[in-house]
Amino acid sequence: MELKHERVSTLQKKSNEAENYIHSPAEQQRLYKRTLFIVVISQIFGGAGLAAGVTVGALLAQEMLGTDRYAGIPAALLTLGSALSAFLIGRFSERSGRRLGLGVGFLVGGIGAIGVVMVAILSNVYLLFVSLCIYGAGTATNLQARYAGTDLAGPTQRATAISIAMVSTTFGAVAGPNVVEPMGRFALSVGAPALAGPFMLGAAAFILAGLVLLVFLRPDPLLIAKAWDRQQTKKSAGADSLAAHSSVHHNHGLIVGTTVMVLTQLVMVAIMTMTPIHMKHHGHGLGEVGLVIGIHVGAMYLPSLFTGMLVDRIGRTTMAYSSGVTLLAAGLLAALAPGDSLILLIVALALLGLGWNLGFISGTALIVDGTSPATRAKTQGTLDVLTALAGASGGALSGMVVASSSYAVLSYAGGFLSLLLIPVVIWTRRKSAAKQTISM
Repeated sequence: MELKHERVSTLQKKSNEAENYIHSPAEQQRLYKRTLFIVVISQIFGGAGLAAGVTVGALLAQEMLGTDRYAGIPAALLTLGSALSAFLIGRFSERSGRRLGLGVGFLVGGIGAIGVVMVAILSNVYLLFVSLCIYGAGTATNLQARYAGTDLAGPTQRATAISIAMVSTTFGAVAGPNVVEPMGRFALSVGAPALAGPFMLGAAAFILAGLVLLVFLRPDPLLIAKAWDRQQTKKSAGADSLAAHSSVHHNHGLIVGTTVMVLTQLVMVAIMTMTPIHMKHHGHGLGEVGLVIGIHVGAMYLPSLFTGMLVDRIGRTTMAYSSGVTLLAAGLLAALAPGDSLILLIVALALLGLGWNLGFISGTALIVDGTSPATRAKTQGTLDVLTALAGASGGALSGMVVASSSYAVLSYAGGFLSLLLIPVVIWTRRKSAAKQTISM
């Protein structure tokens, strides 16, 4: 009876807390800004953890397997783990809120990074693959955290909120690859392989990110948004025609947003995964690989603040078109650049990161526009699964494509595939417009 009384008391407290926010737009804005600040802090740590697997995952697999053919497998396993985690985090967040969903996700990712360090010492490739899957939970959480900042954002604030969350990832994500050599020396000093060093950093970073969210993300923004949405639904009950029109618009946003995110992720992961291997074959050292990947990851996140404002002002689909063109330029330059040209590889990978940034933020904004708080976390988690699976496919196939042809062929293919964004988005918009006309 006492436990039941405590549970009722807790629920009543949360209900009163929600009431304070749903009836006060000023309090909502205050909580929106506070939530963004907490998300920013967690993303700085999360970015450092994310960069570890991106930088040395393929090199670690190549070293343990002794072949390039399966060097893309770590990226594939990492993104497969990310896909499963995105699905679970979305449903857990739907039920328990962003704080628990994201906090636990980062902690699990940290455990996976510790596992990678241990199996690198033991040189067991099968346990490495399992640990990389678990490590993918941190990657999934890092991406899902961008949604937390949008739960209380208005329609004209959403892309900017996404961009603020993503740009904060830059600080950790750029620092991560550029401490590959120092972390490698540290790993060697404690009796671990050099390539295990970045995963030591990743473990600490993911665990810190999780603790920040678990301790400070209160009250939970998603739970407040759901309470506010329930109130608005009661007020607008009976507006059936408006709801039908909104449903068509929401379906369009989900389809276009998912298409943009899936294609940009596929192309980016495929080319990025094989770049360290390509550089190693042309005599570049680990420090130069870290520099190129660091600039690439920086280009993925650093332009976000400007991208978000442009997406809010110019429009979601216009920026999606820009993503396709930028990714095409990245693929062509990566294919044509001499393998020993560090400068051209830097530019190509920077363009690859920028193209991904444009597509990812515009696609995410379309998805947020197309979801309601009642089902938002679950839907976003499911759509992130598709994005992660696209990345897994790109990572797995990239090594096989390069082994059977060349890095240039992979880059050409990625560039021209990204250009499909434009006709696909146009076709989807026309189809949606036709359905909307019929429904009216």
